[in-house]
Amino acid sequence: MPIPKSDQIPDDPEDLTPARRRRADRGLIPEDLIEIAEDIEELAHKTIPSFDFFLFSLLSAAIITASILVDSPALLVLGALTAPVMAPFIGISLGTATGSLKFFSQRLAGSLVASGFVFLVGILGGYATFVLKTPNVQFLIYNARVSWTHIVLLIAGTALAVISLKQKGQTPVLPSVAIAYELYVPLAIAGVGFGSGQPHLWPDGLVLFGIHLAVVAITGTVVFMLLGIKPLTFIGYTLGSLIAILSILGVIGLSSAGAVVGGKIAMPTLVPTATLTGTPAPPTATATETPIPPTPTITPTVPTATYTPLPTETSTATPKPTPFYAEIAVSVEYAGAYIRSEPSLDSQIMTSLINGTVIEILDPSPSIDEQGRNWLSIRFVNEDGLEEDGWIIDNLLLISTPRPEW
Repeated sequence: MPIPKSDQIPDDPEDLTPARRRRADRGLIPEDLIEIAEDIEELAHKTIPSFDFFLFSLLSAAIITASILVDSPALLVLGALTAPVMAPFIGISLGTATGSLKFFSQRLAGSLVASGFVFLVGILGGYATFVLKTPNVQFLIYNARVSWTHIVLLIAGTALAVISLKQKGQTPVLPSVAIAYELYVPLAIAGVGFGSGQPHLWPDGLVLFGIHLAVVAITGTVVFMLLGIKPLTFIGYTLGSLIAILSILGVIGLSSAGAVVGGKIAMPTLVPTATLTGTPAPPTATATETPIPPTPTITPTVPTATYTPLPTETSTATPKPTPFYAEIAVSVEYAGAYIRSEPSLDSQIMTSLINGTVIEILDPSPSIDEQGRNWLSIRFVNEDGLEEDGWIIDNLLLISTPRPEW
């Protein structure tokens, strides 16, 4: 009887010997993964980015951009409804779950090309704002911020899309609308902000798109693995884990970048806090010193500073310790006299003062003109209440304080 050259491996794992069954259970890759290869192939075919995928992405981008320009939130929903089935984006998760780098890179490239179309249409809409009215920036800023409501909606839409895509004969139309809204709307907003130069739209919208894309990839990968889609090789396990880890790091990194760019997430508040901490510091030191110097500084300084000008003013007032005052005293026929700018009848008339007006004689020594008239330099108060200097003939005055040399 011939002896077989090798043992026959039974098709049914239950027919294995106990030792081989335990060895198979301890293995990293299950023996029956070959059974899901056909399912993976069918799912891969569904996630191929077709021409219609790119065409309807352009149409969706045009509607979303138009809704931004006319400030119509309802058109944002219409733009998401017009978007194609977002199966290529689900294909990124499938590539991660199966551990196929080639499949992952192909679906990622197709998804990014469609996203680039949306971004370019948004840029064209941003340039259009130079001739149209400026859109409601506050509403757009709200849609370019990380929100837990949008994250939950995106996770739910991705999970339902994966489950529908896994079922034969079903197309994830409604869950795809949620994915399109959360991916294409912030991307179009980023394009509009880039084209119009509006702050807080670019690059915040682009950062939010990256965060949402990472959420789709991670959520879809987890759901695919829960549904039994696993790598067929050991390398696939390693590659899938690496892609998942990089996706998680991408979410953390992009969320930090979004905080720096957006300015309304918690991270940037550290900068103003440090600035405000430094700003109050000088006032605190000044406030501590202010109570101490004022008391000694004001007490000795006030007499010194106050009396220092007083001697100066006294010294300026010393030239006229006995000022001469006079009244305008002209015959009743004239009832007043002219004040001139120079000691001459040909000089300019500054004003006229009526009889009884008190003036101050600045220089008791008269100035004699060519006709022999004596002119006195006087100071008077004009109509605006300001003091002015002028000249008047001495015989038009009544001196109230006599001087010895007259």
